[in-house]
Amino acid sequence: AAGLRPPVVNSIPLFEEDIQPDRTGDTMGFRFMGQRFTLDAAIFQRLVYREVGENSRGERRMLPRALDIPAALGSEEAYSILAEEGETDYRGYRENMGKIREFIAGLGQDTWTQNLYWSWLYTLNPLLTEKGEGYPSFMTNRAWTRKELNTYLGSWTELKHDTILYAKQVYAEMGGGAEDVDDRGYVEPNPHLYARLAALVAMTRDGLAARGLLADRDRESLDRLEELALALKTISEKELSNVPLTDEEYDLIRSYGGQLEHFWLEAMRDEGIDHRSAIYENPAALVADVATDPNGRVLQEATGHIFSIYAVVPVEGSLRIARGGVYSHYEFTWPLEQRLTDQEWQEILDSGQAPPLAPWTQDFIVP
Repeated sequence: AAGLRPPVVNSIPLFEEDIQPDRTGDTMGFRFMGQRFTLDAAIFQRLVYREVGENSRGERRMLPRALDIPAALGSEEAYSILAEEGETDYRGYRENMGKIREFIAGLGQDTWTQNLYWSWLYTLNPLLTEKGEGYPSFMTNRAWTRKELNTYLGSWTELKHDTILYAKQVYAEMGGGAEDVDDRGYVEPNPHLYARLAALVAMTRDGLAARGLLADRDRESLDRLEELALALKTISEKELSNVPLTDEEYDLIRSYGGQLEHFWLEAMRDEGIDHRSAIYENPAALVADVATDPNGRVLQEATGHIFSIYAVVPVEGSLRIARGGVYSHYEFTWPLEQRLTDQEWQEILDSGQAPPLAPWTQDFIVP
């Protein structure tokens, strides 16, 4: 073990140097089918104690924050929120964040698309780009920028939930809704995101097919999802260029809820569920623990019930109020020995005992 490099992400508890002097040696060794390195876990590792020191009050940053991830990926809004909440005051935090940003800025597309996990993060990156000239007015203010941060964290939480056993942890589908009154809808114009989503779907389909793991029904669903993502990309580009949509494109927007329901039912059918009422029995809410404090707490990231969003959007020369669905995202600590399951988290939500939403979401969420 002495000749091996130490792990990039430490996933075992360590004591202070006066108790455990050979801290590096104790983390080295051979692991058969060990958990994998992930970029977000590496970011977390560099921003908690002992990689960062104490703050002016002598406190130690034993757990990271979800906002560390978008901040490291270049979101100034995420970084400003962390600064407002005192998270950047720990000794060495700003310096480490600068080094992380410099490293990430140098990553090429081959790195970002090396596997599905990295590609998911790459797909979400356009959400962190502030929108300026050429975008609808509702997308060019701080409330929208923070809404996009919330969307990023919601999707990232789903990624962590689906890869808990695959990825190292730092140690220190919705169905259709009610019919719209306005028969002409609107797509949030984010063409880069939809293009990357289509590429991620193609990568998933081709990878499974190459390994002989793709059933015909799953291939059809992935083909359909890729077509949908590319259609949303085209619609987004038209909206940003003030090009009228076709009747077929408006029909696609109108049927979007049904398309999501199709994907959801196909996914649930693998678990023996094939009836629409199951949508209400299996809500979108889920929870994942992403980091551990050796003192007995874990950091939980969770999505809750889907919130409605209202935006004033341009539809062929006139402004209209459009309604859609967005993530709700929760971050809280929980006793180490009582890690929550999805069912337990859903019961907490249904009982009205959910922790408060992050204060910065008050810019765009109305109680």
